[in-house]
This record gives sequence, C-alpha cells and structure tokens, in this order.
Amino acid sequence: MLFKNLSINVHGGERIGLIGPNGAGKSTLLKILASIEQIDSGDISFSSGLRVSYLPQTDVFDEQLSIRDIISQHFPDHLEEWEIQKQLNDIQAQMQFSDLDKIAGTLSGGWKKRVALACILAQDNDLVLLDEPTNHLDLQGILWLESFLQNARFAFIMISHDRFILENTCNRIMDLDRRYKEGYLKVKGNYSRFLQDQEKYLSDQRVEEESLSNKVRREIDWLQHGPKARTTKAQYRIDKAHVMIDDLSDLKQRNNLQTEAGLKFEAGDRRSKKLLHARGISKTRGGNILFKDLELFLSPRMKIGIMGVNGSGKSSLIDVLRGQLDADTGEIEIAQGVNLVTLDQARHLADEKVSLKRALAPDGDTVIFHGNPLHVSAWAQKFLFQKEQLQLPVSQLSGGERARVLLAKIMLETAEILILDEPTNDLDIPTLEVLEESLLEFKGALLLITHDRYLMDRVCDEIIYLAGDGTVKVFADTHQLTNYQQSINKIDEPLEVTSPNLSNNKLRHRKLKTLRKTFNKTESDIAKAELSKTNLEAELHNPTNASNPAKLAEVSIAIEKLNSELESLLENWEAQGTAISDLE
Repeated sequence: MLFKNLSINVHGGERIGLIGPNGAGKSTLLKILASIEQIDSGDISFSSGLRVSYLPQTDVFDEQLSIRDIISQHFPDHLEEWEIQKQLNDIQAQMQFSDLDKIAGTLSGGWKKRVALACILAQDNDLVLLDEPTNHLDLQGILWLESFLQNARFAFIMISHDRFILENTCNRIMDLDRRYKEGYLKVKGNYSRFLQDQEKYLSDQRVEEESLSNKVRREIDWLQHGPKARTTKAQYRIDKAHVMIDDLSDLKQRNNLQTEAGLKFEAGDRRSKKLLHARGISKTRGGNILFKDLELFLSPRMKIGIMGVNGSGKSSLIDVLRGQLDADTGEIEIAQGVNLVTLDQARHLADEKVSLKRALAPDGDTVIFHGNPLHVSAWAQKFLFQKEQLQLPVSQLSGGERARVLLAKIMLETAEILILDEPTNDLDIPTLEVLEESLLEFKGALLLITHDRYLMDRVCDEIIYLAGDGTVKVFADTHQLTNYQQSINKIDEPLEVTSPNLSNNKLRHRKLKTLRKTFNKTESDIAKAELSKTNLEAELHNPTNASNPAKLAEVSIAIEKLNSELESLLENWEAQGTAISDLE
C-alpha cells in the first residue's frame, strides 16, 4: 500500500511542493487527482467547473507538428480566430518562443517542456499538477521555470527534488513518508520552513517514544507482578497496556525506518598533487564548437562542477578527459595509474534481465566494501532495497532504484578521480542529502555535472560553465552564474561582474575566492584528522588494551594511515597558502 487515510485540500493561490522517498506514491497521487488512476477507498471532490491539467514527467505530443499547431489544439472551442491569435502572441512572449512554426521534434527537452506548459496556459487552468517539471532542463530552463511558477495565476501541486525550486516557488510542502504517524506531513511555508517543522516533528516523536517506553515498562512490570484477580478495573488496565505496547511498537518502527542510502565513495591513497592537467583542449562536433582553449587541473580533494546549456558539450568534455573521445587541440596529462570512475548519465545497466541480487553482487553472495566482506542482502539494505526485491530483474526497477544500483557498483571501486554525470536524476531528497555528505568526505578529485544548484554550491569549489558557443567561463558558485544568466537575458543593460570580459583584477579576485574556500576546507580536514589521531593515541596507551595485541595492531595501523593522510593534507595546505600569498 502506498498511502492510506491521506487528506489534501487545495485552495486558490496555493503552490504545493510534493516530496517524499522514491516509491512513496507521489506520482500515483498526482494521477489520482488528474483522474488517470482510481482510488481504493475514500472520496475526492472538486469545485464546480474547476479546470485541472496534468503535466507528466515525459512530454507527450505529436512531434511532427509545429509549436503553433500543438498549442492551438488546447484552446477552448468557443474562441474566435482573432482571440486565438492574440493568446498565441501572449503565450509566445511569455514562453520566449522565437518561432511558433518550429517542428516540435527538433526541440531540446527544455523547449519541449515549455511547449507542454504553453498548452496548459492555452486551457486557462485553475489547478496544474506537475510531475518533476525540471527533468531534462538546463540551468537556463530551470531559472525560466522558476520565474514562470513564481508568477503563475493558477494553483499547483508539484513533485520536485530541486530544493531551490521548492524554496523559491512553493508556499506549502507535503511530504509523503512512513516515518509520520499519518503517513505524511503538511507544512505551511516554503522548504526552509518545512525543514524546521520536520525536525521538530521527528524530535517530538523520538521524545514520545522514550516517554511511552517508560510507561510500557511500568505496565509490563504491573502485569507480571500485579494481583491475579481480574476485576473490571484491572481488565481495563490490561487492555490499555496492550494498546500502549502496540503503539510503542509502531512508534519504534517509524523512528527506525531507514530512509537514507548508505553512500560512501572510496578514494585511493595517492599523495601526488597532480592527478590530471588538461591544457588548451578544444572540441567541435557537427560543425559546432563545443569548447575551446579549456584548462583544467585536478588534485586530491578538488571538486569541480560542470554546467552549461543543453547540447553545450558537457558529456563530450567528460569523454575527452576519459580518453573516450579525441580532443581537436590541446593535451591531457594524467598521472600514471590514476583510476577514473564514472557514473554515466544514461543509467545503462549491462544486462536488464539479471536479478537485482546479481547486479549488486556479480560474483557471488558477498561484496568487498572498503576492504571488508559484506553479504549482498546487507549491501542491498544500504541502498534501501528490501530482501524480497533481490530476485526482481533490474528492468522492473524504477529510475531512482536504477540510480542506486549504479551508485552501489561504482562505490565498490577505488577512485582517484570520480566523474558523476547528472547523478541526481531520479534521486529523492534524503538520498541527495547523503550523496552530498559522501562527496564532501571524498578524498579524491571530483568532476560533477549537475543542474542541481543546491548540490553544486554545497560540494564544488568552482564551476566550469560551457556557454554553448565555444566559450568557457569559470564561476565561484551558482549565484554568480545565475547573475550572469540573468544579465545576458537583459537587453541594453551592462553585464555584471560575471561578464566573459573580466579584468585581470576580477580574475585574480575570483581565483582568490576559490583558493580560500579550498584552503579553509583543507584546514578543517587537518583539524579533524589531528583529533582522530589524538583519540587513537589515547586508545594505544589505554592500560585496558595492553593485553590485546590485535587491538593494538589495529590502532597502530590506523595511526600510521592518519600520519600519511596528515602529511598529504599539510603539503596541500602549504601549497594552497603559497598560491594565495602569490595572488595577494
């Protein structure tokens, strides 16, 4: 059962963000509200004359038709020709279509999404149901969609894992999750307010469990030692005790539900400062210059984001760096023996017919994770799979489940350079949060392609932006990049500091900002490593461990590994400090 006793009311002007773990039933709920699927029980009522539209994840229309023809199919029958033309002109301006006679099949995924939204405008709907509308959109498309929803005249319910979209467009959040007593939590406000209320709810629920546990303990003690006579009053207390025991069991189950995947990438212990250095690389495909004169340097703990418009060459750049595609100009130097591990955007699994068990553990019933054997059922549980799913063919897995399988596969490899191409596609917010933490802790170098602004800002030290015309720009964060995007969309207004014609002073300032961010992160890592070493040395000199040779050996090995890590961190810290001094 996906959900039960669910209650949702939508009023005019409400903008509801619908979130929850993969498999919670979010898409099913939208289809029920759109009258595409039927409910098992309960009632649904709509205001008289309410106009509702549903926007699925995949846009469905005849791609042989022009934009004009597709939109025109959705205007009410009673409109006169001049009214249709006027509304077409209004929609064209709002959607920023350059030519309504373009054939839909020639459009990118982002422009197809605009066509689908234009059809909704043509119907003049009161309530719009949006299922992952940011899918396949580049940053420019996401920014446009955000602005469009902020100014929308209709109410909407939107499934999204884009936390910036939820923050900037929604005035109510609804989370479908079995951790809540009702199976869902509704909060009035944006995503920030939701996080505050969710933390309080879950904290109160943990306190409730502790209080109820104490009461149950007293009742059990009474049941075991109380009078044997079963008066009416005593029987009532017995019945009440059993209800409390059931309530406690349910509460414990909710509080202990695993909603986060156990993501942790393993990095090699290479101490080289230079893992990869690309100089002056360029690539042209189909007569279009994707990028030119691109420079890229990677050392351990460097985390570089890659963004750009759809078709700008982000995946091609990755293929060039991996040696899967030849560059037209320039050279790429990779340190000997460096292992590059890649998560492909295509989510390709070698054999769709194999079981989930075999996909997770190809060679038997165990996997080796961080040097330790782990049974496949325990490994599957780390990625939120149930035991009964192990025999399912991977072809039956959802998009989010397939993403977790691929993440599980690459986490069994040791990587000096980790390359993730759109890893957030189909992942729910709890998994995204764990992914962020694991990438922050990753000790190798990272190249990350994503349109998730929250993930990009939290993890990456800088962003390489492919503009789509061959030019390459570097930004400190998505806020700076967004300012640039907005500036190029304004007519006759001066470009902001993110203009491609940056002065030397501004370039130096940008490099300093990035270097200081990396320098501060390295200092923090040094402090953590030194604290861990202090704790380990205390264990080594603890008298209780003196007679335990195995424990002493384990601690000594851990200290030796930390010493090596500290030496590498201090070298990087010193080099970063020197680079900052040189720029200052």
